Amino acid sequence: MGEKTSLEKATFGAGCFWHVEEEFRRVAGVVSTLAGYMGGWKEHPTYEEVCSKTTGHAEVVEVTFDPAGVTYDHLLRVFWDCHDPTQLNRQGPDIGTNYRSVIFYHSPEQELAARASLEREQQSGRHARPIVTEIAPAATFWWAEEYHQHYLEKRGGGSCRW
Repeated sequence: MGEKTSLEKATFGAGCFWHVEEEFRRVAGVVSTLAGYMGGWKEHPTYEEVCSKTTGHAEVVEVTFDPAGVTYDHLLRVFWDCHDPTQLNRQGPDIGTNYRSVIFYHSPEQELAARASLEREQQSGRHARPIVTEIAPAATFWWAEEYHQHYLEKRGGGSCRW
C-alpha cells in the first residue's frame, strides 16, 4: 500500500468568491472548495450582512488539498494570478473590505510560505503599485449560503471577472 497523506486546508480572499472558487476548483490536487466568510467578528454572517460591510468578514474560498498532489506554493501562485493584489479593498467593480486581498494561513509553515511568496511577488516587477494583500491567521470559516457554492459551474460557466 502507498503512503497515506493528510489533506490540508488553505483559505484565500481575492474579490468575488464565485470567481476565486472556480480558479481553485480547476487545480489538480485540490480535493474540494467552499465559498464562505472569514476574518470578521459576527458569528454566522449572512451574505447580505457581509455585503453591508458591517461584519468585518472577507469573501473567501476554503481549499482542501492533497499536498502529495499540489503544493501550497502552487496554490499561492494561483492566488496571485487570479486577482490584482494591489487594489485595496476591491477587485474591479466590487468595492469594500469584504472583497479584500487576503491569505489566511492555517499553520506556521503556511505563514512563512505566504510571506515569502508575497515578497517574491512584490519583487517580480509584475505590479506597478505596492501589493496590499493581508496575511492573517485563519479564523472561523463560515460557509456561504448553498446558492454560492460552485456558483459559476451551476450556471454553466461564465465569469464574474472584470
